[in-house]
Order: sequence, then C-alpha cells, then structure tokens
Amino acid sequence: MRYKILTVDDSKTVRIIVKKAFKAFDCEIIEAANGVEGLAAASKEAPDLILLDITMPVMDGVEMLTKVKSDPALKQIPVIMLTAEGGRDNVLKIAKIGVRDYIVKPFKEEVLVEKAGRIIDLKPLSDGPTKAKSIFDPATLLVVEDKPAIIQQIQEGLKHTPWKIHGVNTTGEAIDFCSKNVPDLIIISLSLPEEAAFTLFRLIRQNVKTKYTPIFALVVKTEVAAQQQAQQVGFSYIVTKPLEISDLESKIAKAMNLDTSQRYFAVDGDVFVMRLPENTTQTVVGEVTNYLKPKVSEAVDSGIVKAVIDLHELKGLNMAVIKLLIQAMQTCKDLALQYTLVGNPQIVSECKGFEDTRNWHFHESIVDAKASFGKAQPAGVA
Repeated sequence: MRYKILTVDDSKTVRIIVKKAFKAFDCEIIEAANGVEGLAAASKEAPDLILLDITMPVMDGVEMLTKVKSDPALKQIPVIMLTAEGGRDNVLKIAKIGVRDYIVKPFKEEVLVEKAGRIIDLKPLSDGPTKAKSIFDPATLLVVEDKPAIIQQIQEGLKHTPWKIHGVNTTGEAIDFCSKNVPDLIIISLSLPEEAAFTLFRLIRQNVKTKYTPIFALVVKTEVAAQQQAQQVGFSYIVTKPLEISDLESKIAKAMNLDTSQRYFAVDGDVFVMRLPENTTQTVVGEVTNYLKPKVSEAVDSGIVKAVIDLHELKGLNMAVIKLLIQAMQTCKDLALQYTLVGNPQIVSECKGFEDTRNWHFHESIVDAKASFGKAQPAGVA
C-alpha cells in the first residue's frame, strides 16, 4: 500500500523539504499552499496523514484543522501540526481539536520522518522493480556483542564475503551507528547486561529506517529461555554459540534474500557446472537442492546439453550429499543433459564404499571432464 501524505504550507521551501524527507520511502506527497487548497486536496485524495502549518494566508491551519475534524469523511485523518517556535503554545491549545503530534520549525528531516513513521507504516522505497541481490554484493552488518573475541570470530569467518562487519560492544554505540548508517542486517548478543539486547531490539524496530532490518539474536546454545524470549519478541533468527560460521552465513543470506546460486552453479563455455564446496553441510545441501532443477532447466533453455558435477573441493561424503548427487544426475537425465563427474582421491575412495556410488567414474579435472564428452562413457556416467 502506498501512503499519501498531504503537506499544507504556504512556504514552498517547507514543502520541498517535506518532499525531500520522504523521498526514500514508498509514499506520495500531495501539496497545498493554504487551508482552502488543503481541504480540497484532502477531500479529493483522502490522504493517510496531513502535515499542517498553522500560519497561512486565505485559511490558516487552525481553521482547516477545525473543518477537517468536523467533516465525517475527513475527521479520521491524523494531523501533525507544523509551527514556528513561538507557536508552540498555540499547538497545545488546539491539541484538544485532534492533532496527533506537532513539530517546531525549523525541523530536521529525520524528526519529521520519525514522527510520521509512528503514525503510518513507512516502508523504504526500492529502486524500481524488485532486483534480486547476490551473495557477491557488498552489504553492511552490525554486530552488537560485549565479547570482542566473538566479534573477531565473525569478522574472520566472513572475511571471504564482500560484507563489511562492523562490531560494537554497547547499545549506545549500536544506536549511534544506526543513526548514521542503515545496516543491512544486525546481530545482537543476548548476553548484553540487564536485558539490553531486548531494549535495543525495540529501539531499532521503532526507528523507521531500521524497522524492517533483519535482526539476529546471538545466544549460548544452552540458554533456552533466552532463545524463547527472543522468538517471542520477533528476532528474525536465533544463532547459537559456539558459532558455526557456515550456518551463520547461510542464515544471513536467507534473511537478506540473497541469491546464492552462483556459489554452486555456473556456465563454463558450453558446459553447465554444478560445484559442491569443501564443507557441504546440510544447509548447503538444502540450498543446492532448491536451486537444482531451475538452474538445470535454465541451462537447457539456453541450449546447453553438457554438464559437469564438480566434487574436487569436497572433503567427504555422507548420505545427504549422496542423495543430492543422485538427484542431480537424475535431473540431468530427465532434461537430456549428458553429464560427468570430477572428484579428488578422497571422494573417489569413499564412493567405493557405498552401493549406490561404487560404479561412479570420476575425472581428475574440469578440463578432462569437458574433453570426455563425445567419447564412449564408462559405466555410471550418462
């Protein structure tokens, strides 16, 4: 829903400032230069909020407010009064007519947005049509943790990503950071003293700029009560200590709705390549499984008929990985892709120990695998 905000002010400069303040949010700004124009615009547009100056020619703000609140069709529209410093007492006098709040000129844009955000659900404006972000795009993460070693562990563990990890030790530092920056994701340790983590969570959610920012709770695995409390108040994810960095990374990607498929799927010349990483956890298996059929179908649609399943980085096999590989091979067969495998000595050896994999044939490199297409294939290779 796109909100409408009506700004009624005889100062064109103030109307420009109002438009600029809400530029980053999904809302429409309607302008009027006095009370008469404001009433007409309110009747025609039915705005969700009116920003109303007090002193104006033709019809001032007090008269317009009185008429708005006496009109059954308009009286429910919330009104924020704008007044000069000397008009503060006037606002208090007319408060009983029905204003929701007031702002003293000159005002800061963030104050205006904050007060409007308490009345309507302002949402950040996206740049045109929704564009999927990639795991390889830069992002800013804020970690609020009173143990520097944990912050360092997260920074070290995620240093291979393009994400900038900013660590702070106190809620004050976190609030200061958020007032100057809008993090893409925030991680808050529940070990902060005196339930400061939950206070900080509420403050972040009350800020119109960060109210939709994903917030993770970081907590010791055995502290079940704290985890339940975090779930109840609405933390996006619970991350437990000791940290599994790969699991944390996957949750961050999911919370930020990042496309991670490029980690596992690529097109190399005329060959579609599916690659499993060194540490293929259950989370990774889930991600690859979700992308598998759409990515293979996309390759087929682009005219590709050959695929390589590359396991040369993989450290070891387990049943989840084996099931994924069988599914990948079956998907290639179903879509008429010729496929082959690349593996390291460890994987080749482990495959001999499973009934389903003992006849799989591996090449030593992508180059060898690509060169094999068109030749007679050993058993177990399509």
